[in-house]
Amino acid sequence: MGKGRLDMVVDPDTGRLMGVPFLPSPHCDDRPAGQSPELLVVHSISLPPGRFGGPEVEALFLGRLDGTAHPDFASLARLRVSAHLFIRRDGGMVQFVPFHRRAWHAGVSRFRGRERCNDFSVGIELEGTDVLPFAPAQYEALAACIRALCEAYPDLSPARVTGHEHIAPGRKTDPGPWFDWTWLAMLLGEAPGTLPAPA
Repeated sequence: MGKGRLDMVVDPDTGRLMGVPFLPSPHCDDRPAGQSPELLVVHSISLPPGRFGGPEVEALFLGRLDGTAHPDFASLARLRVSAHLFIRRDGGMVQFVPFHRRAWHAGVSRFRGRERCNDFSVGIELEGTDVLPFAPAQYEALAACIRALCEAYPDLSPARVTGHEHIAPGRKTDPGPWFDWTWLAMLLGEAPGTLPAPA
């Protein structure tokens, strides 16, 4: 795979990206016995929708979102959701769940005939929306993370990177039409049109 400007390493013992802040989410559990990551799912999120840079996404994944702080938060505060990793607009990252454990990010989902994608996938959330372009720093950070994950987990490859909208069609729309899959493929040294991996 092609090299971007960032180099990252996953510690195989802890399932964590070295050098990335780790805030342990309570919203995770063990994968099925013997199951390692085989799929990477790209998501997008902003709280409130379209507002960037605040602490609300972290609070959601940590189970600490104040349901009274914004009208959109009343129902979200009761959710038990998480992602393995969150990539902010400036490329900064926070990890919430070790990669060898199951984060609760995909919900009802299917990839190539297999349901329950949480069992065998890594979920990465990008700070963004369906209606705005993502930042260059986010693509660079995401590509670096994908390379590190593929090194750590042999069943992962760029050919197994897809979007939430592809594994949950009709239910989810992220990362949406503004996500540039061709750019991500280029950063990974893959041919245009190879991403997202078809579900």
